[in-house]
Amino acid sequence: MLDFSQVLAGPTATKLLVELGAEVIKVEFAEEGDPGRTLPRLRGSRSGYHVQQNRGKRSLCLDLRDPRATELILDLVPHVDVVLQNFALGVMERLGLGYDVVSAVNPRVVMCNMSAFGRQGPLAYKPGYDPIAQSWAGVLHMLGYEDRAPILAGISPGDVLTGVHAFGGVAAALFHRERTGRGQEVSVSLLDAYSTAHEVNWQEWSVSGGESEPIRRGNVHPVVGGVGVFETGDGYVTVAAVNNGQWQRLTEAMGRPELSDDPRFASNPDRVTNRDEVNTFIATWLATQPHRDDVVNLLDDCRVPSAPVLTLAEAAQHPYLHEAGAVRWVDDDVLGKVLVPGMPIKFSETPGDASLMTHRLGEDNEYVTCELAGRSHDEYRALVDEGVLFHNPDS
Repeated sequence: MLDFSQVLAGPTATKLLVELGAEVIKVEFAEEGDPGRTLPRLRGSRSGYHVQQNRGKRSLCLDLRDPRATELILDLVPHVDVVLQNFALGVMERLGLGYDVVSAVNPRVVMCNMSAFGRQGPLAYKPGYDPIAQSWAGVLHMLGYEDRAPILAGISPGDVLTGVHAFGGVAAALFHRERTGRGQEVSVSLLDAYSTAHEVNWQEWSVSGGESEPIRRGNVHPVVGGVGVFETGDGYVTVAAVNNGQWQRLTEAMGRPELSDDPRFASNPDRVTNRDEVNTFIATWLATQPHRDDVVNLLDDCRVPSAPVLTLAEAAQHPYLHEAGAVRWVDDDVLGKVLVPGMPIKFSETPGDASLMTHRLGEDNEYVTCELAGRSHDEYRALVDEGVLFHNPDS
């Protein structure tokens, strides 16, 4: 697989593939490579961000402005199953590596295009990152409090979700190829990924005929009652009492069982209509509770979905996350032990947590050029000497 992607969305997709045993060749630009190599935290010139996203991928570093670099890529295309890229619209075509070219060389190839806004429509040529796509998709509008500016999420969910969509799209296209013998083009975007994240909002607005427009509500769900983040004496607790049974058990835990028979709160539609009152009852009760973790234990015993709002340090060390495989420690020959996300897809047969190392920029130039592309060692040396291939052993 040839991976032209950078930073997060594309590397997320190929990270999943390499964990499952794919040979991924990360194609990087000369001298600097993937900008993710410079993102924090750095120790010397080694980036923990890059290690997290690119373990196990081979690195081919070349000057794609040079036609000889394009020729080398085209020599590789007959030997690969997938080409994945997240350049701006039109870049691969200008490089002579668009789908029409690579599919002519290898009709079975699957090409996955990743972008901020897709490959058609008035936004297609705009550059964009996760916060930009959040804004266009109406997602940022839902984050924060109604009486102040929206708040950016402290994570990049759109990039990761787009990467997972690309992973699924590539897998489906490869399955289609096994059935038909034909490759195809797959396209995913941050805009589409964020659009799918509106679990209530699109239909709430449309089904109401435009009368109900969801708006950010801070610590509580914008539409559903009994779902939110509430303060205790020593921290915050998230509660999600969504159905009738959970609401009844929550009222019992609060010592207010009569609320489950109150006609204002008897059904989920009633609790949606009166969600401010529902949330006020929960907030008032939790404010009297001195200890966050005691409340969570009580709600667990009552089978009411809840969770402590863990800090990053608490989550990083919590046994639940480690036992579930949500996080894991990996080895890096420069950084030592690094905490990274776990493999999010678990299989009964395919082993997980592959032992993978992060390659230096251009570390695999010779292997890719000679072993895969079939060039002679003299040709390889010429490409190095003439600045077409680049290697940084300190990256």
